[in-house]
Amino acid sequence: MIGTRSAAPGDGNAVLLGRAWRPDVGGPSIVTLRGGEVIDITAKGSATARDVCELEDPAGYVSAASGPVLGTVAALLANSDERKRDHARPWFLAPIDLQAIKAAGVTFVDSLLERVIEEQARGAPEKAADIRREVMALLGGDLRSVKPGSEAAARVKAALVARGAWSQYLEVGIGPDAEIFTKAQPLSAVGAGASIGILADSRWNNPEPELVLAIDSRQRIKGVTLGNDVNLRDWEGRSALLLGRAKDNNASCAIGPFIRLFDPGFGLDRARRIDVAVEVEGEDRFRLTGTSPMPRISRDFLELAAAAMGEAHRYPDGLVLFVGTMFAPIQDRDRPGEGFTHKPGDVVSIAASELGCLSNRVALVGETEPWSFGLAALMRNLAARGLL
Repeated sequence: MIGTRSAAPGDGNAVLLGRAWRPDVGGPSIVTLRGGEVIDITAKGSATARDVCELEDPAGYVSAASGPVLGTVAALLANSDERKRDHARPWFLAPIDLQAIKAAGVTFVDSLLERVIEEQARGAPEKAADIRREVMALLGGDLRSVKPGSEAAARVKAALVARGAWSQYLEVGIGPDAEIFTKAQPLSAVGAGASIGILADSRWNNPEPELVLAIDSRQRIKGVTLGNDVNLRDWEGRSALLLGRAKDNNASCAIGPFIRLFDPGFGLDRARRIDVAVEVEGEDRFRLTGTSPMPRISRDFLELAAAAMGEAHRYPDGLVLFVGTMFAPIQDRDRPGEGFTHKPGDVVSIAASELGCLSNRVALVGETEPWSFGLAALMRNLAARGLL
């Protein structure tokens, strides 16, 4: 099972960047992993994940850095579940801090069709099965061969508009412009082991297992990690203008466990070949699995990075970018025809052999740990520790 896999990659040569909370200093530290031990490498000038990612060679810096051992990866991971936490011992955080948290939408044809179905269903899961059959019959063919923004895509658009079948999701799925939106605020993402949140009034929601790019302020991709872009399908399906409510809630963004930094043995080409696997295990013994193979993405990572930032939109602290997912579960969980939705207590595990495993338990938003440590608190803490 995915959930039993290590938080660390299977490759012992990976250069990893992470963050952990240290109760003894009342704040976060920059960490790496060596031989199963979590090492605190926080230093003045490189006291944030943002600072490390801005370096010319972050992997070289992290490989050479030294510091105290905070414990084993297993010990910190076990202490990352806030329900069972010993607040006197360290635990993992999301491996980012000052970076903006952005996401690309509708970058896989499979999920594109599900977004169209959500839109047509107006957020009602019981309508999805019938609409899915109608949409598939109407669209016909295989859209996977259509490159977004190409002449072929323009012809498909014209044909669908003529038939009254065009959609805002098809516009960003095969049109010239990618969908880029703000997923969450800096420092609000949770890390491995923490709870992730869904709204109590959502009846149709799912995990979105994704690869996440770590991009510096000059648009250079410095590494990759795993993420869960938790999505409320009913809220987004009612109206695209409710995207913020569907996507950005307390603990609705999970990232980690570590950023795998690019080095001579692992770079962008290798990241393009990653298969992201997901497994959901419920307290009702329901089990769901799926994959999101990066080779099937419709827009290249560099194209998505360019869409997210550039002359029109600067990010002086860099950003992380969810690249989208092919995973859109339709397996019925309760009533026939209503597909999948989360229940509190579900354990979602997202894994790739190159990146390790990000595992989180689902809870209602009001029962997750409130976000209380923001940018002002971080600056005050680092200043008090003499790190600024």
